[in-house]
Amino acid sequence: MSQATLALRARILHFTDKPSADGAGVEYFDDGVLLVEQGRITAVAAAEHMAQQGFDVSRCEHLPDRLIMPGFIDSHIHCPQLDVMASYGEQLLDWLNRYTFPAEMKFADPDYAAAMSELFLDRLLAAGTTTALAYATVHAHAADALFSAAAKRNLRLAAGRVMMDRNAPQALSDTAAQGEKDCRQLIETWHGKNRLHYALTPRFAPTSSPEQLAAAGRLYQDYDGLFLQTHLSENLAELAWIKELYPAAKYYLDVYDSAGLLGPRSVFGHGIYLCDDEVQRLADTGSSIAFCPSSNLFLGSGLLDMARLEAAGVGVSIATDVGGGTSFSQLRTTADAYSVLQLQGQSLHPYTAFYALTLGNARSLHLDDHIGNFAVGKEADFVVLDLSPDDLQARRQSQTQTLAEQLFALMILGDERNVARTYAMGECLYDNKK
Repeated sequence: MSQATLALRARILHFTDKPSADGAGVEYFDDGVLLVEQGRITAVAAAEHMAQQGFDVSRCEHLPDRLIMPGFIDSHIHCPQLDVMASYGEQLLDWLNRYTFPAEMKFADPDYAAAMSELFLDRLLAAGTTTALAYATVHAHAADALFSAAAKRNLRLAAGRVMMDRNAPQALSDTAAQGEKDCRQLIETWHGKNRLHYALTPRFAPTSSPEQLAAAGRLYQDYDGLFLQTHLSENLAELAWIKELYPAAKYYLDVYDSAGLLGPRSVFGHGIYLCDDEVQRLADTGSSIAFCPSSNLFLGSGLLDMARLEAAGVGVSIATDVGGGTSFSQLRTTADAYSVLQLQGQSLHPYTAFYALTLGNARSLHLDDHIGNFAVGKEADFVVLDLSPDDLQARRQSQTQTLAEQLFALMILGDERNVARTYAMGECLYDNKK
């Protein structure tokens, strides 16, 4: 092996396709080897097989009690909302005004925005998350700071400056023209550079005028490979407000559709209260929904009917939605997703959950050519997990008999304590021992 090669020996799990309960689509090595050369996967196989092929497994760093998985992917999260996590007593619209907007005003200070961007990415890595689709604030320099911090860590990140020209505090309001100008500059600077992607980010339809949404639509057409992220049908009061602001719209999604904002890289947060026509339109355009169970529970927004969406052919990813969400941990988030689905007579198999956090979310974001599993040639973003970081989890794991049982205990009881290391492009960016 060359000096640039990383070789780890441990339990290894990844998914080759959407899994079934019988294990189809699951590739697991109880004693496996993962090889990385210059940031990319060059091999993943059983240690015994590697030895038979002439590879000296003694050269690997041996982590026999650890589980290596592809890095987690978060499809909906807000960089400026760390300080509003666990804020008491409001539902969505009042919560925005009381907590969120004041927190985002602080990002007018470039130094503050830079420091918070660093902290945000550090917290993602500590949770085992290596890729996110993230909201910045209305300040162009805040988006610059987030992209700069991600570039320094060589992370695959999609993010964007929030567009918001009405129904918001003056200090956070732009204009349709200024928003379009700033976004064009940010796109030219960052989109497609290193591992970075630009996401057009109108916060949600009530805070953007028709003119601003039209500007976002122009940008979406003018540049290849952009993402579009916004919110959709999160809260019943929000739906009533949409009817007041857009009386000609057939339904909420029609506001975005009329502006040309639907498509395969359009990711709509929440999507709890959708009519049948909206679901069909999402499916027809390849648009997807980011399921945000933690924030939906915390803010009392409602329960997403994931089975309905998937049956209609709508892609569904799983997201933390910090700061309405209460944890950066996608393990915690899948536990909440399980509870949300249980309340509706649905379930979330652990294979399905961990597929969602890795290859499933990568597919929803059309990034699966780069990340999501350990296919040879893909970027070496992965997390090293400790399934027994404390006495309680160790005891529970000792009672398990199958991989599925172990994963279920991990997703219900797990959080950042389970993350031993996080790697991006083969480089360790987080180690809980350091």
